[in-house]
Amino acid sequence: MQGTVLLEEREYYVVQAASADVERVFQQAGQQLGNGLHMAYWKAQGTRPADEVRLEVAVLAGEVDAMARLEALAAAAFDARFEQHKFAIADLKEARRQHYEKLRLATAVPQAIQWVLPDSIDFHLAPAAPVFEKHLYVDDKGSFQVQLGTWEEGVLREELADPAVAGWLRNVDRKPWSLEISYGAHGVVSPMFPDLLIVRQVNGDYRFDILEPHDASREDNAAKAVGLAQFAEKHWALFDRIQLIRRQRGPDGKEHFYRLDMGKDAVRKQVLAITSNDQLDQLFVQSAVLR
Repeated sequence: MQGTVLLEEREYYVVQAASADVERVFQQAGQQLGNGLHMAYWKAQGTRPADEVRLEVAVLAGEVDAMARLEALAAAAFDARFEQHKFAIADLKEARRQHYEKLRLATAVPQAIQWVLPDSIDFHLAPAAPVFEKHLYVDDKGSFQVQLGTWEEGVLREELADPAVAGWLRNVDRKPWSLEISYGAHGVVSPMFPDLLIVRQVNGDYRFDILEPHDASREDNAAKAVGLAQFAEKHWALFDRIQLIRRQRGPDGKEHFYRLDMGKDAVRKQVLAITSNDQLDQLFVQSAVLR
């Protein structure tokens, strides 16, 4: 038995787009791509009609699968080039080095870069803030003033009581010179900036510590702990203590700063296995120690 299929002729229309409309969707695509990539591509195609190139960018930005493939290719190419030249980049002057730092941070997964401290830093000094000794950077009077949180100040004073401490740095969030460690939470990779970096002199050698006092009530506790442990797993040869620190009541009924040290292999393995804040709370009970 044969059937008959009625085919309907499809009509196509050509609609002329005004240059203003083309420019609008081009700029929208630029916001989606970021980092001025739409303009860079437009300039690179300078021999072609301008509106044709703008439409091409807009269409590409709207193709989800194509963009995913393009981003994967670009990330692989960037990673390879960065790995090849990272030591040369670290030797550049600060302003130029920051250019590559911005490119590195633009990727979905942060790339490791040599941490280099500049000769001077910008820092807000509160006139009434307490003065602390041994900071790596001082003002023209040779002093350093900073207003720290209660926990940060308490941990720092414990550290400065140790004669082995040769220096320290207040690691301010999101400065070009800040030490940044990545951590993952809910499928999103975010940066953290541990509060205190300590330099100690032990048997003629310098040892470097990362200290992060962190309130147990915060939702990101477990994720940050795992991030610190992952960092310690990769960079155990560069840092000694890598600690997540809480102030909590001890057996004597008094509050003390308890430290979970990811610099210790046994503790690091335990932290890498946790998946919740409750598990981290239990680990603080089992494995955290006083200074």
